[in-house]
Amino acid sequence: MKKPVLLCSALALVVTALAVPAGAEGRSDRDLAGGAFAGRHPTELSETTRLADRRALVTGDRTIAMGDADGLYPASGWHIRGEMGGIWAPPVKLLDGIWFAVDGSWLGADTPAARYTTGWGYQRFAYQPAGVSVDRVDFAPDGVGATVIGLTLRSSSARSVDLAMDAHSELMTAYPWGWTTPGAAEANLPDTASTADGTLVFREQGAGHDYAAVVGSSARPVSSALGPDHRGPQDPAVVCPADGTAPPRCDDSAFGKGTGGRLDYSVRLSPGRATTVWFTVAGSDQGLGAARGEYRRASADPVRALRSKVDGRAAVARNTVVDLPGDRLLQQSVDWSKQNLADSVQEAHDLQLRDTDEGRAYPEPVGTLDKARWIGAGFPDYPWLFGTDGEYTAFAAVAAGQFDAVKAHLRSLRDVSEVVNAGSGKLVHEVVSTGDVYFGVNGDAGNTDETVKFPSAVALVWRWTGDNRFRDDLYDFSVRNLRYAVSTLDADGDGWLEGLGNVERTGMGVEKLDSTAYFIRGLLDLADMAASKGDTATANWATTKATDLRTRFEAAWWAGDDAKGYAESIDDPADPANDNRQVFQRHWTGVTPMEIELPGGTPLASPTHGPEALAQREKNCYTGEFGLYHTGSGPTSAPEGNPGPSCDTVVSTVKSERSTYSLNTAVMAVAEGNFGRLGPQEAYTTGNARIQLDPTVWETPGAMPEVAPSPDSPANIDRPFYDRSMALQAWGTYGTLWPVVHQWLGVSPSLGTGALSVVPQLPPNQKSVSGKNIRLGDRGSVDVSATLRGNHLTTTVHLDGTRAGLTVGAVLPAGKKPASVTFNGRKVASQVVQTTRGAEVRAEVRGDGSLTVTLR
Repeated sequence: MKKPVLLCSALALVVTALAVPAGAEGRSDRDLAGGAFAGRHPTELSETTRLADRRALVTGDRTIAMGDADGLYPASGWHIRGEMGGIWAPPVKLLDGIWFAVDGSWLGADTPAARYTTGWGYQRFAYQPAGVSVDRVDFAPDGVGATVIGLTLRSSSARSVDLAMDAHSELMTAYPWGWTTPGAAEANLPDTASTADGTLVFREQGAGHDYAAVVGSSARPVSSALGPDHRGPQDPAVVCPADGTAPPRCDDSAFGKGTGGRLDYSVRLSPGRATTVWFTVAGSDQGLGAARGEYRRASADPVRALRSKVDGRAAVARNTVVDLPGDRLLQQSVDWSKQNLADSVQEAHDLQLRDTDEGRAYPEPVGTLDKARWIGAGFPDYPWLFGTDGEYTAFAAVAAGQFDAVKAHLRSLRDVSEVVNAGSGKLVHEVVSTGDVYFGVNGDAGNTDETVKFPSAVALVWRWTGDNRFRDDLYDFSVRNLRYAVSTLDADGDGWLEGLGNVERTGMGVEKLDSTAYFIRGLLDLADMAASKGDTATANWATTKATDLRTRFEAAWWAGDDAKGYAESIDDPADPANDNRQVFQRHWTGVTPMEIELPGGTPLASPTHGPEALAQREKNCYTGEFGLYHTGSGPTSAPEGNPGPSCDTVVSTVKSERSTYSLNTAVMAVAEGNFGRLGPQEAYTTGNARIQLDPTVWETPGAMPEVAPSPDSPANIDRPFYDRSMALQAWGTYGTLWPVVHQWLGVSPSLGTGALSVVPQLPPNQKSVSGKNIRLGDRGSVDVSATLRGNHLTTTVHLDGTRAGLTVGAVLPAGKKPASVTFNGRKVASQVVQTTRGAEVRAEVRGDGSLTVTLR
């Protein structure tokens, strides 16, 4: 028998490979290891309760693996009902799951996990079967279509244990889905199984494809078996129907056509020594040879691969290191939000690009794409490329210094759109890892808001990186985005664009508020880029268009009376006069005029209406325990009536939807910060941080979900696995990273024009905030601290590798004025500028140092 890999412990490797976090330099490796095993290490979060009800997730850029926190694999997800969990190497699923038994006791069932732990780039399970302790670590090496699992066994006496591994295949692609034409039931073919060189080999061949998975370990099996089941303790399988009522927990789906296999091992344990057996699940949609290649790469040196994974995540952690003494929960959320973004990066090769007409067609591809890389929207049901998700997430990504991921995302959106939409400038909405485009092609309505947001996302990245080549690469497409919007989406010629926005609900007017707000911002961002390139014609066109819309905005969109907010749409389709009558329905998009920031730092909403609208949204008809509702409550003609409180007398035509999405809450948090309302903002930053980090709330420790527990949305943990919102949704990090980095620390680069502004604002009752290694450009960074000691308000800035004209300042506390302003102890010329954040002291300075404002 080939001997298993021996080491002190796979888990010890995880701990020692981690970079020592800031503030922990004085602790020994032994102390760090003890913290990890106790679940207290700063890079880990642990849970011991309701593990069978919690989803567990690990990802690599070529892999997604989801089971439960016991180490089992319930049928999960709803795009292909019950099939979105398991182990994937996108665009193909490999296994429904993999299960382990020690001396006949199935881990996770006969021996439930005592503890589940999420770490930065890995997950761990702790088991205590009779006479043996078992620690399991799962991770997904980046750049490989594989998941690696290490089982570390310990015994106080010398003994041999029988170790069994079951694997059940489900080779199918991420598209078609359960309800599309064709559907997953038609596209999925039966799998076959065999053994070769001590591994299980699964294949699905037919209709021009060859999908394969290889499963094996670092040890030589003593026996093997094949058969239709082999789901470990989940045999016989409870099968979810394709739709309709289902048991609360299933093991497989009606779409399933997989098969199974078992490998048995005999493992000799020495007293007091840890023995780790490594398992690898690898696969490919390019045939068995490619699958075996992935397997060899992932299993060649699992110790080194794990170290590389953990080192990579430690590098992620070293950017944007914040110290928030007055809000440690938010500080921790910033740390985990950076990891959530890294968890979300996905890559697929050889995409076949086609328009599926919202699932109604499956024509031949109109083109191909060798590679696409993106920030996945959500897991397990939305791990693919989206326009609107990525555009919100871009703000979090630049604040975290994850420039490469957002650049790749935007380029992938452009590349798919150019092929599928034949160069029209329209942005695709939803692209599966197969290359299938579900929505957002020339022939469907698409989402107006995301086409007009694209230039803003490009400008955002350009400002934070100063990368003119990136700007130039996406500039032509950005111009065509807005030219397409003007020529195609303004049929009545009034300047307000028609089409869908973020809220895809019936009863809205043809022209949407969020599309309008983002269109105005997009025009001004495009003008900024055009001016930098010397494209005067485009700059003048975009500026003139934006100026016209801004001058008419308040009159057209402010609802007035006791609504105290902006109408979420105008131009009621039921009104044949087409008179741009306002439609007020309390949707979350009413916040967008306050959320967007125009070039120069000004929100779209007026200084009068913005605070009034935000104060209204803070009330209990709009905001719940964890943040902003999708649709607030109030008087309505909808049959469901009004189940919640009322804050105005306007009679809406739609029901309330008191579901708190992490995005809605993020948008509200950013809006509050744009108007300097950092006291009320705390309710929204805290809301997103709690659903990510509060053990009384989380489902998966450290993962910010799509939807928070709210009156109309039960918590994920209380719902069936096939009927949950996303366990991890990237866009919610917009509500933690951006407020801290851009609003509290005041970091506002425009490196494309050679400028950097750092004007922090201290939240009420907080005396200091700071951030280190906030990335700027390819090699630069800035450290920032803001402190209030007595009547001295100080901003300290240190630049590393960045050359830019530097403006340093501070937002003054309410009612205060500057008595003097010094930089590095010397008086400096300064000005006080009234903004929506408050009165800002600003000074143009050279070099590092501290700006101190003495208050009076």
